[in-house]
Amino acid sequence: MHDMMRFLALTTIATAIGLACTPTESHAGDPSTQAAKQPAKPDGPREVAILGAGCFWGVEHWMNKASGIVDIEVGYAGGKSSKTTYAEVSSGKTGHAEVVRIVFDPSVISYDDLLAKWFFRIHDPTTRNQQGNDIGTQYRSAIFPTTEHQKQVAEQVLARVERSGKWKKPITTTIEPNPIFVRAEDYHQDYLVKHPGGYDNHFLRDFTF
Repeated sequence: MHDMMRFLALTTIATAIGLACTPTESHAGDPSTQAAKQPAKPDGPREVAILGAGCFWGVEHWMNKASGIVDIEVGYAGGKSSKTTYAEVSSGKTGHAEVVRIVFDPSVISYDDLLAKWFFRIHDPTTRNQQGNDIGTQYRSAIFPTTEHQKQVAEQVLARVERSGKWKKPITTTIEPNPIFVRAEDYHQDYLVKHPGGYDNHFLRDFTF
């Protein structure tokens, strides 16, 4: 039954090679309550954030709604190898998490806001190694700071989230060392743009930290 759910939710090509993202309920059409999205400045500074919050299709879809985004690509991080495949990561044996690599303009959106107003609101950080029906270490809630400053900010935001009481269970989000990022296969990139209404296990909560 579980495999049938996956089959019905995904394209033939994705199903043919094995799929990591398992359908529960689609929230892809939920309206965002954020203010109008502000574009990155053409000559503004650039910073990179790497975040894991379950199936990377939905994370990419929602994080791309934030202001100041220059580019997002999906991939894998947290493993030791600089080369891996979707099938290998899906086995749960490589140590990788499904992640998004976000290039953003910190003069438009701070790393703090990227975490507090988006990352911690679009997924459930209390379900260890799981988002909905997606279960495995590859679906863990994880922050991969790319600078020492990001590490400090991530620790501060995580502490703020824990103190807030918005989540009634313990937060399981990990802050992991600066990762080796491996770009995912092309068919995973912009998946919900290519397949509107496709599986998305994420939505924007109405609270802030």
